[in-house]
Amino acid sequence: MAKDPRLERAGVTGFNKPKRTPGHKTKSHVVVAKEGDKVKTIRFGQQGVSGSPKRENESKANAARRASFKARHAKNIAKGKMSAAYWSDKVKW
Repeated sequence: MAKDPRLERAGVTGFNKPKRTPGHKTKSHVVVAKEGDKVKTIRFGQQGVSGSPKRENESKANAARRASFKARHAKNIAKGKMSAAYWSDKVKW
């Protein structure tokens, strides 16, 4: 079975495996999402913004920041693997 050219173009090792893109102008990550027979290259995350820090010993401000992100994007996160919000939630938050 031939390797999908989208994987090579995005520079990822496989489907549904996000990767940082420090050289990209605006987006911090890329993933080639696959759900069933649908395949889509998704760039997500704002370049230079860390998302949320580790959860151990998390400050109340960071916990509130995380909760606000999840509440604000809940509808788009629920769309599943084919949405940038889903991957941003999984990787950065």
